[in-house]
Amino acid sequence: MHRGRLEVRLDTSLETLLANAPRSGSPSVLATVVATAGSTYRKPGARMLIMSDGSYFGLLSGGCLEADLAIHARQVLDSGTPRAVEYDMRGPDDILFGIGAGCEGAMRVMLEPAGPGSPAATALAIAGGSSRAGVSTSLVVIHESPELVLGTYDPAALPPAFSPALSSAAERALADGESRSVDTEIAGRRTRAFVQFLAPPPHLLICGAGPDAQPVAAAALALGWRVTVVDHRPAYALAERFPGAAVRRVDAPSLRSSVALAECHAVVVMSHHLPSDVAYLRELAEAGVPEYVGLLGPSARRRRIAEELGATSDKLHSRLRGPVGLEIGAVTPEGIALAIVSQVHAWLAGSP
Repeated sequence: MHRGRLEVRLDTSLETLLANAPRSGSPSVLATVVATAGSTYRKPGARMLIMSDGSYFGLLSGGCLEADLAIHARQVLDSGTPRAVEYDMRGPDDILFGIGAGCEGAMRVMLEPAGPGSPAATALAIAGGSSRAGVSTSLVVIHESPELVLGTYDPAALPPAFSPALSSAAERALADGESRSVDTEIAGRRTRAFVQFLAPPPHLLICGAGPDAQPVAAAALALGWRVTVVDHRPAYALAERFPGAAVRRVDAPSLRSSVALAECHAVVVMSHHLPSDVAYLRELAEAGVPEYVGLLGPSARRRRIAEELGATSDKLHSRLRGPVGLEIGAVTPEGIALAIVSQVHAWLAGSP
């Protein structure tokens, strides 16, 4: 986590899986990257869901491994037994299933049944609840053990037979805010696990619910982010216009008392109503959070708003980006939304 920024997780494969998981209870297999070496497409903690018909949600590679993973997943479904598989794409003879991937990396993947009532489904549901609430949590993925049942577990529900080292590692992961690998002995035999720290996904606040705010919200939601949209106009502040987002009618001068700004990672002010934008920015200046504040509109409009704010604008100086968005030559609402969300994403990833 960067100084002055909330903990955040940009890998939202957990949210993608939960959003796409079949509601019919169809058999499925959860695939989780638990260890990597060298250059790999995804890193430990990345997940995908493989269905019994071979279809899947998510990716663990650029398409190189998924066909083979589906074969292993079929075996896991048929046997009901979790297993780990390894892929090594390093060296001069990198020919993987007829494809020279050239990734120069190795990956270990845990495969386990993920149907209703399974430890994996239960653990992911609990983690998803924490994610939606903006609370950090952790998961334990046991991928090698002669004594324990392999798979994904909620740390609070680890059976008593499991090593205290796993519970302790989960506690440390939460305390330190970072994932870790665990290599320990249980009954004198080796057990390996990946303990994943899960910070909340980004929470984007959009001040202004005009038509051009819709593609911004849609782009953020497609990434698995949480989105809150506020506007003082009843005709705009409608939930059906922003499916998946939290939509609230809020008068700009009451933003601080209406929204938990300290729980937002970034905000974009784009009401197209000058007095409201001034009021939103005044509230954000006084609140001191979030660290990223984007303002839609040309530089001349930003200067005029700064004049309206007076000395208060100094409290926004290092936080304000305006005109908001990367310079990508965007001209359509969708292109502008891409530029905005890309800039927020880059900032969350640690770019200036």
